[in-house]
Amino acid sequence: MSEGRRLQPGPASPVDMAPCADKPGKPNIITLGMYMSISHTPPQVCIGVAPQRYSHDLIAETREFVINVPPITLKDEMHYCGTESGRRVDKFKETGLTAIPALKVKPPRIRECFSHLECRVAQSLVCGDHTLFVGEVVATTADSGVMKGDVIDVLKARPIVQKNHVYYTVTDEKD
Repeated sequence: MSEGRRLQPGPASPVDMAPCADKPGKPNIITLGMYMSISHTPPQVCIGVAPQRYSHDLIAETREFVINVPPITLKDEMHYCGTESGRRVDKFKETGLTAIPALKVKPPRIRECFSHLECRVAQSLVCGDHTLFVGEVVATTADSGVMKGDVIDVLKARPIVQKNHVYYTVTDEKD
């Protein structure tokens, strides 16, 4: 197996959409398959972004991003945001997604996503061909319709999971 394909046997990953913005505030959306929670105290997440991506420059410059978790019904919009460059297109305009103000950071949230984690970059680290941005979560919001008490009910939310650009979601079906 070639070096570039060594991760292929690994598990599928969650898909998130992360708006970021330039200094004047013009937003862009990057689709991410490299995301994970990394700390409870303080609450932190990390994302992996390739340096050639437009969003890499925006996050490195402004040190803010917002993790938005899309439902499976947004798979086409999510895919578009991951395959088109914000250098050339306005992804909010082209997809019809709605930018809504964040509570504590400049990049917007995406109204159609069911949860949002507003982040400020606490540190970054070059890891091979990606930069790992560690974001401290400074605010969170979630749609009440996907909540079960104080946690997200993934069966209601139906988040996107992917492997090799095949998109699917969680289910309660038993084998």
